Amino acid sequence: MEHLGEMAVFAKVVEHRSFTAAAGSLGMSKSAVSKQVSRLEDRLGARLLNRTTRKLSLTEVGEAFYERCARIVEEAAAAEEEVGNLAAAPRGRLRVNASMTFGTMHLGPAIADFLDSYPEIEIDMVLDDRFTDLVEEGFDVAVRIASLTDSSLIARRIAPSRAVICAAPGYLERHGRPERPEDLRRHNCFGYLYRASGPEWTLEGPDGPMAVPVRGNLRANNGEVLREMAVAGAGIVASPSFIVGDALREGRLVELLTEYVPQTHAIYAVYPHRRHLMPKVRAFVDFLVERFGPEPYWDA
Repeated sequence: MEHLGEMAVFAKVVEHRSFTAAAGSLGMSKSAVSKQVSRLEDRLGARLLNRTTRKLSLTEVGEAFYERCARIVEEAAAAEEEVGNLAAAPRGRLRVNASMTFGTMHLGPAIADFLDSYPEIEIDMVLDDRFTDLVEEGFDVAVRIASLTDSSLIARRIAPSRAVICAAPGYLERHGRPERPEDLRRHNCFGYLYRASGPEWTLEGPDGPMAVPVRGNLRANNGEVLREMAVAGAGIVASPSFIVGDALREGRLVELLTEYVPQTHAIYAVYPHRRHLMPKVRAFVDFLVERFGPEPYWDA
């Protein structure tokens, strides 16, 4: 690979049939061009050019070697041009990773509008609630609802993620309404499998944070399942408002313990640290910030 430069110089000499013309095209001296071709011949152990004072011609070996060199130089030029085109405007394939629930409920409709605005972009979207290594798995950007600690990633805040404790009116009629955090211990509280705190809810109240042990007969790795179980009157759920917002507005769920807020995280667009951020990534992140913003529609 380190000898590609010599191959490119050789190809240019053949195209121009002249060391002098090739040197002018490459912005090099004639002697430098001649030395590179000579080094190439020495390394290959074969003469590539027949030289006279008036004319250059290819040897049989040189002709076969030139065909390969010309193809390599052409491919390199095409690759450079393609990178330039991708870096000049938002286009190309964008690989996106996001959580299952946020992806289906909010990111999907947003991406439909994004693709209308950027027809030269194609998106591969993978929805998964597990932690994903963006670099190892080849994602350009991820949408995460979490506390971020990985300094190797760049994170841009898209929107707040407010969490609420809620239950269906039917459940409250049968089991009573919790008035204090401690009351949750006697209720059927659903659990999210990927919650780091395990079988307890961390609440922010008037006197600061507090951990409340909870128990329930259902744990799931999907927020929509937990919401639907709560709507069915089977128990209490602590859920992001982007999941239960519609159910609260429609009265299918009722917010509880409004002075105590479950531990919340913001929604971030996360992408690997790169010196030159591709326009397709920048356009996508800017779009999400404008779409959701500091006061997202699900909290309206």
